[in-house]
Amino acid sequence: MTVTMQRILFVTDFSAPARNAQRYAVNLAETFGAQLYVFHAVTEEVFVPAPDVAAVWLHAEVDRARKSLAVEMEGIPTTRPVIQEVCQGNAAQQIIRYATDQNIDLIVLGTHGRTGLSRFLLGSVAEKVVRLATCPVLTVHPTGHQFVLEK
Repeated sequence: MTVTMQRILFVTDFSAPARNAQRYAVNLAETFGAQLYVFHAVTEEVFVPAPDVAAVWLHAEVDRARKSLAVEMEGIPTTRPVIQEVCQGNAAQQIIRYATDQNIDLIVLGTHGRTGLSRFLLGSVAEKVVRLATCPVLTVHPTGHQFVLEK
């Protein structure tokens, strides 16, 4: 059996665990000659009292995320252009939708490693993606064993 991957989706929230997972996604894309997609979801979970203020805030946040994504991926050595996407909505739902729409072969995302009350209160995007995705998902934990990535 031969494993092939043509489309790899790296999901980021711009955190340290996401940057750790980014190394895996980039390396896997290069190893398999796959197209790398990078995705960020701007969630609407911030309370803003007025709808017009909320719309302005969301627009500004999506714009900021697009700029951050471009900067973060700027120095990444890839043989193919990286496809970047920012959308707004529930992160897990948007990741699943995008992966399905783009026919993604593998999703790579970092996990914060939260447990107990903080996991209950904040939820786990990674856990929801693992449960709902129709393709394999590689979650990269912030601590513990790491693969050795040779150059």
